[in-house]
Amino acid sequence: MFKTLKIATVALALAATPALAKDVKDLATVVTDANPQTQLMSMVLTNQALDRGVNTQILLCGPAADIALKEAPESATAPQPPKGASPQALLMAAIKKGAKAEVCAIYLPGKGLAADALIDGVTVAQPPAMARDLLQSGTRVWSF
Repeated sequence: MFKTLKIATVALALAATPALAKDVKDLATVVTDANPQTQLMSMVLTNQALDRGVNTQILLCGPAADIALKEAPESATAPQPPKGASPQALLMAAIKKGAKAEVCAIYLPGKGLAADALIDGVTVAQPPAMARDLLQSGTRVWSF
């Protein structure tokens, strides 16, 4: 009986493994932190997800949205060790790989700017659509 129970437990675990090991299909990376290292790491990880074929969107809010500006502060564009990448450069790389990148709807008005202040490929998020996407079953949310 014990042997049968043990075999049944192992069989059940093996049967469940593929379901548990499925890759994430959708990712929402939300970045709000002002720290350039945190911004850079968020973009490093987001690019890694894109390289694995994960459908990805990026939401930049508060000081983190500065990396999406054409006239971004030096902290967004300065190369950082160890590879000399910047948060903005990796944001642009993510966009080239197919990521949808948006700034929070209140970001530009709060800065007194218009949408033309953003780099190519970045748009303004629409709160109803963003809420829907963040709440969608199966979407993994990374927050930095």
